[in-house]
Amino acid sequence: MHVLVLGGTTEARRLAELLAAQLPGARVTSSLAGRVASPRLPPGEVRVGGFGGADGLAAWLRTHQVDALIDATHPFAGTISFNAAAAASAAHVPLLALRRPGWVPGRGDDWHPVGSLEEAARTLPALGRRVFLTTGRMGLAAFAGLDDLWFLMRSVDAPEPPYPARMEVLLDRGPFTAEGERELIRRHHVDVLVTKDSGGAATAPKLAAAREAGIPVVVVRRPPVPEGVAVADTPDGALAWLRRTETWAQPSG
Repeated sequence: MHVLVLGGTTEARRLAELLAAQLPGARVTSSLAGRVASPRLPPGEVRVGGFGGADGLAAWLRTHQVDALIDATHPFAGTISFNAAAAASAAHVPLLALRRPGWVPGRGDDWHPVGSLEEAARTLPALGRRVFLTTGRMGLAAFAGLDDLWFLMRSVDAPEPPYPARMEVLLDRGPFTAEGERELIRRHHVDVLVTKDSGGAATAPKLAAAREAGIPVVVVRRPPVPEGVAVADTPDGALAWLRRTETWAQPSG
C-alpha cells in the first residue's frame, strides 16, 4: 500500500517513523514544500516541491497509485490543505488531516486573539513597543509599516524583504526551553509577543515566559480544516485511522 504524507512538521516525521516500524510492508512518501533550506528528513521516500495545485496533486495520486493521503502540514498551511481535500475527492483517495491540538490560555495569560497577521499588526501599537515576533519568516510584510516598533524576529531561515525597518533576526529552531525564552524576553526588553496558534510543546515555552513576564500575547487563530475531512490529533491516531481504512484490505486501483 502507498501512503502519501504531506509533511514538514514534527508530527509528519513521527508518523513516517511509525509507519516504517509498524507497517513495514507499506510504501510511504513524504512530501516537503521546500521552504526550509535544511529540513529534517523522515524515513522512507521523500519528494520536495509543490504539485501544481489541486489538479496536479490529484494527478500525482493517480499516477503513483496512492491508497491514502495524510495532510500533516503546518496548521497554518491553509492552501495545501484545501488542495489536498479537492485532490483526494477527485482521485477517490481517503484523506486524513493530522493536526496537533491548539494552545489554550491559562490563568494569568493576557491573550489577544486575531484572525490574521494583518490584524495582529493593527493590534500591536496599543500593546507594546518591543515585539518578539515568532510567526515565521513568511508574512513579514504585514508588519513592515510599523516603523515606531522594534522587532525581534525568530525563524529557521533568514527572511527576505519586505519586513520591518527596525528588526533583529534570530535564526533558531525549536524545541525551545522556558529558561531560554525568559532570557530572550529579559535581555531584549520585550513587552509584547506575537505568535500563531501552531500548538505543540516545541514552541510553547514562550507562552509561559510571557505569562511570567506579565506581557500581552497576540495569538493568530489557525484556519479551519476543510469541511468533511477526518482529523486526528496525534501520529498514533493517524496510524489507527490508516488501519481502519478499507483500502488496506483491497488492492490499489
